[in-house]
Amino acid sequence: MKYSNIVSFKLYGKYALFTDPLTKIGGEKYSYQIPTYEALKGILSSVYWKPTFVWFVDKVRVMKPIYTQTRSAKPVKYGGTGHDLSIYTYLADIEYQVQAHFEWNLYREDLKDDRNDHKHWDVAKRMIERGGRRDVFLGTRECQAYVEPCEFGEGEGFYDNYPGELAFGMMFHGFNYPDELGKNELQARFWHPRMEKGIVEFARPDECDPNLVKFVRKMIATPPNSIGLQEEGLLEGYEEVVK
Repeated sequence: MKYSNIVSFKLYGKYALFTDPLTKIGGEKYSYQIPTYEALKGILSSVYWKPTFVWFVDKVRVMKPIYTQTRSAKPVKYGGTGHDLSIYTYLADIEYQVQAHFEWNLYREDLKDDRNDHKHWDVAKRMIERGGRRDVFLGTRECQAYVEPCEFGEGEGFYDNYPGELAFGMMFHGFNYPDELGKNELQARFWHPRMEKGIVEFARPDECDPNLVKFVRKMIATPPNSIGLQEEGLLEGYEEVVK
């Protein structure tokens, strides 16, 4: 399906840590080899986000070879008394091309007057040109990242002529949040990604295998604060949601 509000951008940084949840148990962290859908969605939200819509990541292109680098870390102990010595395994020298689009959040009827496709698309493109509204990072806060406009597919990528597909096993895909799910619960999605010629095409959240969608806990959606709504004449709808 083709969308009229597609954005694409270059994403790069020195390090990335797209944490495999299985490695968090012992206090040490190991990065997935490719970014998760949730991490890229979070980056898009840092670039530009409004509760009126939901970002959908279409695909990512890996531009540089995948390799890792280990670094020592001293995280605070869970009990808050002292520090532990841990080894974190990061991705190093990162560069991606990302393509995404947004769709209206139909569970936010209070913001239906803000469903102006051209307005949000134009603002999103301007924010990409400026490097985003908020800080961008690759998986964790210490992995600073940068965005700039690009055409998806331009330039030469390391895996452009790589034969066949690369499989990465079962990976975390993302979360289903209450305000996007229509249920008062938080769910975690998993999937089996494959990369062909450097490109990973993401499954839509609603297309993920239901057998790989796991209930996490009960959660009630909390409407966002009113910043940015009042000047657009949308505060009245927001106040109704809060009530």
